[in-house]
Amino acid sequence: MEIAVLGGGNGSTAAAVDLTEHGHQVRFWRRDIQAQTGLQARDNTLTLKDAKGARPVRIAVVTSDIGAAVRGAALIVCPTPATAQADIAAALAPHLEDGQVIFLPPGSFGSWIMADIVRRAGNTADLSWAEAGTLPYLTRMHGEDTVAITTRATRLPTGVYPLRNADHAHAVLAQAYPSVEAAGDALSGALMNAGPIIHPPLITMNAGPIEHFDHWDIHNEGTTPAIRRVTTRLDSERIAVRAALGYGAPHFPLSDHYDNDAEEWMYGNAAHERLTDSGDWREHLVLTEHRYMREDVAIGLAFLVSVADWAGVPAPTATGLLAIASAICDDDFRSTGRTLDGLGMAGLDRATLQAMLRDGARDGHI
Repeated sequence: MEIAVLGGGNGSTAAAVDLTEHGHQVRFWRRDIQAQTGLQARDNTLTLKDAKGARPVRIAVVTSDIGAAVRGAALIVCPTPATAQADIAAALAPHLEDGQVIFLPPGSFGSWIMADIVRRAGNTADLSWAEAGTLPYLTRMHGEDTVAITTRATRLPTGVYPLRNADHAHAVLAQAYPSVEAAGDALSGALMNAGPIIHPPLITMNAGPIEHFDHWDIHNEGTTPAIRRVTTRLDSERIAVRAALGYGAPHFPLSDHYDNDAEEWMYGNAAHERLTDSGDWREHLVLTEHRYMREDVAIGLAFLVSVADWAGVPAPTATGLLAIASAICDDDFRSTGRTLDGLGMAGLDRATLQAMLRDGARDGHI
């Protein structure tokens, strides 16, 4: 299958290499021209390291021309941070074509946001936007030319916008990611996002050691019983919001990620142990700048709190963590983060929202 992969970070690079190794024709778009030309100078070749060892993988096309990357691609994979979604949507708008599937793993409701930007730009193509609960990979770059994949997702709950295109979207996605599971509409997919559950307690409750030590592993010594209890309480609020909106099980509770005897979570059993054993997450974290804060809190957690408010579901843990993170950053993420109010959707009733999620906002806006 012809697949475009957008972005140059850990997840995008892993996707470009992994999908290539699985026989797909990948066009890898990198906005960073210096990085793009550097990869071209290495004959589009990266080293993939995983449980099978290390080997070179040559990507078919590496380009900084987003039009060349996406034209004719059946699937466009965009594992970039949610902070980049608006800019990428604007760049994509002139080039997208009927039938294409754009995959955001994960999305934080970016499927609706990017679709709205493309539609407002005048592109009326019938597109399918999908967002999953997590990246398809636990992965980190080792220098410029090596990508290490610690594990691959075995279950990827994924919502589709508009929902009327779900059958088509899942048929295309299954060719690249057989682990994708249908999870309803885009809001359901957004409320599967694990990042705003696992990372906010880990960075706020580890703020001291993160700022004190040059490198800190929030998933190893930073994951303590007290923090786990907070994470479980936070996740229970997410699940309560899903239930209140009529989304059924499976909800993929994060506690299953830590319990090898529980139901298989997104990365399969023993994924947490593989993650900590790799040592790849012992990192230098700038607390106020890292994507755990700027994406998983300011976007993902702010969005969850706003949906809870809209649905009338108490979310004291989520609200408290958002307030603490706001104080750490000297900001107010309830005002400046991604929220239903900021998207102009807080005044919608449930029937109107459900119809929009099912059929799409055909005029480009609500």
